[in-house]
Amino acid sequence: MGYTVSEIATALGAKAVGAVDVLINGASEPASAAPDDLALAMDAKYADGLAAGQARAAILWAGADWQALGLEAAIFVPRPRYAMSGLTALMDTGPEIEAGIHASAIIHKDAVIGEGAAIGPFVVIGRGVVIGARVRIACHVSVAEGAVIGDDALLLAGVRIGARVLIGDRFIAQPGGVIGSDGFSFVTPEKSTVERARENLGKDVQACSQTSAQSWTRIHSLGAVEIGDDVETGANVTIDRGTIRATRIGRGTKLDNQVHIGHNVQVGEDCLLCGQVGIAGSSRIGDRVVMAGQCGVSDNIFVGDDVVAGGATKIFTNAPAGRILLGSPAVKMESHVEMQKALRRLPRLAKQVAELKAAWTRKG
Repeated sequence: MGYTVSEIATALGAKAVGAVDVLINGASEPASAAPDDLALAMDAKYADGLAAGQARAAILWAGADWQALGLEAAIFVPRPRYAMSGLTALMDTGPEIEAGIHASAIIHKDAVIGEGAAIGPFVVIGRGVVIGARVRIACHVSVAEGAVIGDDALLLAGVRIGARVLIGDRFIAQPGGVIGSDGFSFVTPEKSTVERARENLGKDVQACSQTSAQSWTRIHSLGAVEIGDDVETGANVTIDRGTIRATRIGRGTKLDNQVHIGHNVQVGEDCLLCGQVGIAGSSRIGDRVVMAGQCGVSDNIFVGDDVVAGGATKIFTNAPAGRILLGSPAVKMESHVEMQKALRRLPRLAKQVAELKAAWTRKG
């Protein structure tokens, strides 16, 4: 079922002009738009695309002459990219999960299933699990004993929720995520090479060397994972249980695909952690922190509120609130830019030094 231009504008809190009763069945880039598509031409650079496509209606940039562009209707929004969130939410039909509980699902007799929940094929729900109202669970999901999932959550195919994990309302987990696996924590009977290296920062090689064979012994994870409301996790995200206390993810935080959160980590509210970010055990991340793809955070350090780290940044020490970081090791972004400029000058500098040395030798 489609939406009229007027209905779309109302949903976006935007202004619609022209034939607002035109029916829209989808969204499209301007050049490939069909007659029943809403063209997304939010910048003047898309004007030529509108001429190439067949759209009758479009979301346009401020001040655009919609009639001169050959449109029958237009929607004007104050912040185009933000409008995309509302438009895609309106038009996304979501995964196809039938209402009720599928016959192949295995649900423990002591589990509590909330009103209106939809549970797909081959789902396994363990003892003492509490599933909130209107939760949707796709196929091949498992929820281990004692876990609690809040209202209106969506767990997509293959998600694994571990024992005693506590999840808030409106949680979204993309396929393949594992929340509540054991932390990666091992110890040796005597000081390991790693511990010795940390003590002397690798300066004393002899002191770091291992004189006898040692095996790694597991430290079991007795804690859990606690996740606040409105959190989203991407495909194949992994969040480890805490050793004693819980690993925590704050309200509103979004984790991209393949993000890994180590045991005991505390992530604040409204953070954005992009693809392949890795945070080592027992580190604390403040509120509203943004980490671009492949950022890494060492164990047992603190990253302050509102820190932004550019792609592939490696944070080895505490980062003050509000700092903009880049590089490995992480430094202020402006410092990193200057360092890279200096690095590019090194070959020329080396050549100049060699020429000066040769001239000095001849003179001597």
